[in-house]
Amino acid sequence: MDVSATSSNAGHQDPATLIKDGARQQLAKLGAAGLSLDAVAQESGLAVTAVEAVFPHRDDLLTALVIDAYNASGAAMERADGAARDEGAPAGARLLAATRALRRWSFDNPAEFTLIYGSPVPDYHAPQETVPPASRTPAVLAGIVRAALEGGELTPPRRTVTGPPLLLPAAVEAFGGVPEAPFSDIIERGIVLWSNLIGLLVFQVFSRTHDSVSDESAFFDYAIAVAAESIGLEVPLGEKTD
Repeated sequence: MDVSATSSNAGHQDPATLIKDGARQQLAKLGAAGLSLDAVAQESGLAVTAVEAVFPHRDDLLTALVIDAYNASGAAMERADGAARDEGAPAGARLLAATRALRRWSFDNPAEFTLIYGSPVPDYHAPQETVPPASRTPAVLAGIVRAALEGGELTPPRRTVTGPPLLLPAAVEAFGGVPEAPFSDIIERGIVLWSNLIGLLVFQVFSRTHDSVSDESAFFDYAIAVAAESIGLEVPLGEKTD
């Protein structure tokens, strides 16, 4: 590594950005569990004291990386959904566009994807400030589901929730209240859809389907369409995949 060249570049770059770029390189090499301020300093061409001046502890740096990853992935979904919405696409096509965008981001940034959706980092507990960025992905899904509900694009379900409530008040508030029957459990179904999306991405990014699926991008679209059936939404297939 040419430390002198890196140090020269450091004078023209925001220190936090330079440090986080170095940390992402370390994530790709060692994983989040192996991240250390010493290694990041060496990767960035900085003194450890310079890194500590911005991020005093490893957990401070991890939190910054987590926030950036959630914001970047959420923004990718928001852009794709906004473009589809502006074109007048139905909710099913919006869902496909947004989830495809998250898939692209996940494959383009596997280390960051692993950081937020892989195994928990030992001895790290994400603080409250990571919650709003993490909420951007489910917020996109909720917006699409809400639009489908308001636009009459949903088929009533055959099964509804019975027994005690399954949702926390915050989830109901975030959606804007519990819809009337027959869609009174649409929030629960939306959480199932969200869970299916992340699980599917984990399988694909970590190569769990490569030896059983011939076309993984087409299978992703198919899986999203199947998952969307749980909320009564039809996803158009047959269009060009990523």
